[in-house]
Amino acid sequence: MTRINPINYREKIIALWTVFLLGTLFHTQLALIPLFHGIDVAMMRHLHQEAVTMAEIQPILWGMLLFFILPIMAIAATAFYQFKHYRTFHFALTLVYSVLNFIHLVADLIVDTIFWYQIVLMLLLFLIGILLNVVSYQWVKSNIRHFKTDIPQLN
Repeated sequence: MTRINPINYREKIIALWTVFLLGTLFHTQLALIPLFHGIDVAMMRHLHQEAVTMAEIQPILWGMLLFFILPIMAIAATAFYQFKHYRTFHFALTLVYSVLNFIHLVADLIVDTIFWYQIVLMLLLFLIGILLNVVSYQWVKSNIRHFKTDIPQLN
């Protein structure tokens, strides 16, 4: 019978990053759902300003791309690497994401119109991020060695 390792940090981290990314995607999707009901979601019209151009929002689009790409890369790297330096870098990355999520949550709470369904989702994502911080910290502190293998050596 196969014994399941109760402390497989890499599997937990990959699962948590995946849940976080799905939640982040749904956060974006949730903001766009009014479009399917004929409701305008453009912020500039809400603020009674002129419509923006694609060139004006390029920095936002690049920032969003980076925000999605880093966890994707972390998932792939975590699947293959467990070096101490990588674990430390990864833990720092999770801290950065927790700070960014907290700032985003606070920003969503101080706007004129609060969308409570988004706040609930952001709070859930923030808590998942905290759990990711804890598991990543445990992974950093673990005594895992590089690439232990049970494959017998051929002589």
